[in-house]
Amino acid sequence: MKRDTGKNTRVGLFGGTFNPIHWGHLRSAEEIRERFDLCRVIFIPVHVAPHKKADVISSEHRCAMVKKAIRGNSFFQVSDIELQRPGKSYSIDTIRHFHGLSRGHEELFFIMGMDAFREIPVWKDYPAFFSACNFIVMTRPGAHDAQPAELIPRDIAKEFTRQEREQCFVHTSGCRIYTAPVTPLDISSTVIRACTAAGKSIRYLVPREVERYIAGHQLYRITATPGRQPQRPPAG
Repeated sequence: MKRDTGKNTRVGLFGGTFNPIHWGHLRSAEEIRERFDLCRVIFIPVHVAPHKKADVISSEHRCAMVKKAIRGNSFFQVSDIELQRPGKSYSIDTIRHFHGLSRGHEELFFIMGMDAFREIPVWKDYPAFFSACNFIVMTRPGAHDAQPAELIPRDIAKEFTRQEREQCFVHTSGCRIYTAPVTPLDISSTVIRACTAAGKSIRYLVPREVERYIAGHQLYRITATPGRQPQRPPAG
């Protein structure tokens, strides 16, 4: 999906806990970047996720691993904007932040998985999302085309129409929801954490730099030493 002449620069916002980041995240972001002709994809680690369990390591460690994972890809960036805000991280605040930075010169695309998108009605100020940016909802190849009744929350479905030419749903504001299949790499952060806790290899599940970081800081390990805490990430 190439950018039309005269359109604003396209920027992808890819938020998540990244606990830890792995090859599945990276490959999905690369495929989405290429398909939607994004000039860059910004990875945004959450500080305190509103809907996640408490077994998430510090945001500083997670952000440091993202930086290492994306090094070498000039299209990928990381933002610590949610780490700078106290308390829980709300995506609507993040989107508004990037709107302020772009001043209308960039077209924002919020990237997320289908499972997360289905939970959007419990997010803070969720109806405001659909007039604030476009959405790219990642799906598995072969999944059937989503219909409005199963993709869009019922209480705002009347605000959308289906556009067949671009295969998307258009909000009354002009913002769009796209569904996009990505390569289904069967890797999960949960499995990586479990492997690490059990002393098993995580090679080829995460980039080598991330693997070294996890080992060097003894992250996700279960230790028998009372009060022992993982090392803090280095400054900067």
